[in-house]
Amino acid sequence: MDSPVIKLLPSSVINKIAAGEVIERPASVVKELIENAVDAGAQRVDVAIEQGGGELIRVADDGCGIPPDELPLAVTNHATSKIESADDLFRVGTMGFRGEALASIAEVSRFTLRSRTPGATGGAELVVSGGQAEPVAPAGCPVGTTVEVRNLFFNTPVRQKFLRTPQTEIGHCAEAFTRVALAHPERRFSLSHNGRTLHDLPPTDDWRSRIAVLFGQEIADALIAVESEEDGVRLAGYAANPTLSRANNRLQYLLLNGRVIRDRSLQHALGEAYRGLLLTGRYPICFLRLDMPADKVDVNVHPTKLEVRFQDGGRHYSQLLGTLRTKFLTTDLKPVERSSDPTEDEADAGGSSELVNWARTQLTQRRLDASHEGRAPATPSSAPGEPLTLRRFTPAAEAEARSAGNPWRPAGAAAAGYASTEQPQEATSRVDTPHDQTPGGGAPNALQLHNRYLVVETEAGLEIIDQHALHERILYEQIRTKVLAGALEKQKLLVPEPVDLSPSEAAAVLENQSLLADLGIEVEPFGGDTVLVASYPAMLAKLAPAEVLRSVVEQLVGGGKAPDRRDTLDELLHMMSCKAAVKYGDPLTPHEITALLDQRGLTENHHHCPHGRPTALVFTCDELDRRFKRI
Repeated sequence: MDSPVIKLLPSSVINKIAAGEVIERPASVVKELIENAVDAGAQRVDVAIEQGGGELIRVADDGCGIPPDELPLAVTNHATSKIESADDLFRVGTMGFRGEALASIAEVSRFTLRSRTPGATGGAELVVSGGQAEPVAPAGCPVGTTVEVRNLFFNTPVRQKFLRTPQTEIGHCAEAFTRVALAHPERRFSLSHNGRTLHDLPPTDDWRSRIAVLFGQEIADALIAVESEEDGVRLAGYAANPTLSRANNRLQYLLLNGRVIRDRSLQHALGEAYRGLLLTGRYPICFLRLDMPADKVDVNVHPTKLEVRFQDGGRHYSQLLGTLRTKFLTTDLKPVERSSDPTEDEADAGGSSELVNWARTQLTQRRLDASHEGRAPATPSSAPGEPLTLRRFTPAAEAEARSAGNPWRPAGAAAAGYASTEQPQEATSRVDTPHDQTPGGGAPNALQLHNRYLVVETEAGLEIIDQHALHERILYEQIRTKVLAGALEKQKLLVPEPVDLSPSEAAAVLENQSLLADLGIEVEPFGGDTVLVASYPAMLAKLAPAEVLRSVVEQLVGGGKAPDRRDTLDELLHMMSCKAAVKYGDPLTPHEITALLDQRGLTENHHHCPHGRPTALVFTCDELDRRFKRI
């Protein structure tokens, strides 16, 4: 067998290999071209995209331009003006330095480069199609550089096949745009898609205002300024009040010398700074800039330049952690109360005498069967398939209820050994329910403990029920049935509510409009990364539309990959049922406890909540006897 021959690969193959590392999708092209514009000293960068970047990406800047005789070199692999020797790799002060981007882009697209230097009377143009360059020709153009990339991946069909929908791709492009625009607020940036302007960012000296334009005023208002300097390393920026958090770390922006980076060590320090301030599974929001000498960090780690290596990572970890912790200890972090709607307060006050509210559903009156004849009538219970929503009671409502005859206890409570009317409800919620008959033939007693658990006597012994987990399972199955039948109640908003999202979140919402509509959430684009909520599920009427949408968005983008429609729908149903269910710590009236237990037998699987946690624990008489040393 002949040995294989070692030979030099053609430049076209080399460029395609480089393109596989550098140019992953249209967003990669946008990132590289904008960074080139910044390195060229541009004060204005305009980005125009069509069909998510698959058809056209145009980036125009007013930077220093490229002389006509250097245009062919600009699209040659490893040709660059940013470094001259190997030593320069360890003190990189520019966004780019490898000299791979333009050559890689030109290899997999129909590429046009026009440029004019400030002192030139005219510009020049270079056209490259799939790596085949044409001669440089004169062209009329303003000072600066314009790059047009058309038909991306036209000659690499495998890569083209894996592109997502235009809406998804523009979301990634907008995120790449946002990262550079966030790092350079002193420059003007604009972004348009299919002729519609998504962002037009004027230059500003106030970084917070740039953040507000990109991520919304709600986030900007919750930011806490932080700043420190140690051994020539300056940390400055903003960390959000712990009352504002996300279910993922997508809103954690760490900038190093004007470049957005991802560093696990610094992200861990950020999480440690918020330890004890956030619930498990929630992530802080931050916009932080690190400025240090270029020779203290190595950015030549990966072609995307998102990963870096610090010369003294431990010191930077301590600086970030210490700065945030010190700031939090000297800052009042109590939540800022939002002004409530007076009409809503009046409605709640007016309805406080109605102790059981089944969340806008028609309830049916049920009575005990013949075996319970002579006992008090059964409390109202939800009809099979009707949403079971339990009302939360305020202290004022509870006091009013007690003064009106104490309907917090069932009829005959005093004879049954209940405490006086002054005793807290959580220690006296006891009801009779027709389920799970006791050995003696009567209905078991159900007690609510600490506004968290329901205790029921069963034939086997004792059952302790998690009220939130059980209610969540009941609601989940009811909502799922209604969604599959297309009968989920929606609440239309008189005035659609605008919600500011990040670029990737807005793209996910608009791409999944039909899926959200199935859940009763109707959204439409409003401009930029803002969407309008026109309606949302009636069962979540107590929640703000923006809160509902953000919870849904976290489910849509949390996985980092294309969600399966069925799986996504199920996850959203989990979220909705969890939001609507009675909470851990909510007091329940006897009527509500009875309704909750009545609905338990109508579910397919009442043993676990939709997230897999058990809804009840059973302690048998034998086990209790053993614990009390009777066996």
